[in-house]
Amino acid sequence: MKYHITHSNIFLYESEVEQSLNTIRLKPRAGECQRVLSYNLNISPPSMIKEYMDIWLNNVGSFFIAEPHKELVITATSTVSVQKAPYVYQINFSEEMRNIFQSQLFKSHYLPYLNTSKLTSLHEEQIQEVLTAIGGKSDNPLKLACDVMTYLHHAIKYDPHATTVNTTATEAFELKAGVCQDYTHIMLGVLRYCGIPARYISGYLYVGKDDDLIGDTATHAWVEIMVPGIGWIGLDPTNNVEVLDNHIILCVGRDYRDVSPVEGVYQGGAHALTVKVDVTKIEHL
Repeated sequence: MKYHITHSNIFLYESEVEQSLNTIRLKPRAGECQRVLSYNLNISPPSMIKEYMDIWLNNVGSFFIAEPHKELVITATSTVSVQKAPYVYQINFSEEMRNIFQSQLFKSHYLPYLNTSKLTSLHEEQIQEVLTAIGGKSDNPLKLACDVMTYLHHAIKYDPHATTVNTTATEAFELKAGVCQDYTHIMLGVLRYCGIPARYISGYLYVGKDDDLIGDTATHAWVEIMVPGIGWIGLDPTNNVEVLDNHIILCVGRDYRDVSPVEGVYQGGAHALTVKVDVTKIEHL
């Protein structure tokens, strides 16, 4: 599948900003199942951008605006090709895969995705609530991850007004409400507790005519788990679906703080932010 993505961040400042320093992660990630066919960035006021890759191999850009401004508009347009076959429910988790999964070498290699963080940590009783609800801790990480995904999808109410970008997994779990970021943080907390390497994915979701899917009005978030012999497998707890070719990866990290699309510092008063995301499927000719 091919998609055209337009992602705009519009900052309106209550008073004139003297200068600002910004970091962006708006260029989609290239990988085995995803190719970036084109990428264009427009910044107003105009600025030179320095591009580099971070420790998680995400595409990052930084720029400095020295002139006074009351508005900052950052618009990224991308064309991406995604090709991924469904397989998570067809995988036979073999004894060989289990031995690798349980090895110290495997755990050491993926340690950053096993350690908890402030945004993904949960209380012991919260984790046990999830594990009890799904019938206990399975030695099959694929089954366990899918069971956790399904439970959270039904247990957490999707509510865009319940949380903020700073809400922790513990807080969202107590509320039993949140958005895709919160579903993802909670799921990461449970899976990492169970010894499953899991990472936070920021990206886009193409919904099309499927009104049952949620997450196309802004950047979306989901989980990827590492399975020996297979690689990273995506699971979307907000929608209770396996990640297929309608999920477009932007960045990966330990939690939201590693993948924030736009970050910046400036001299001036408060600001209002408007985010616009449009994902269009390119029909094959």
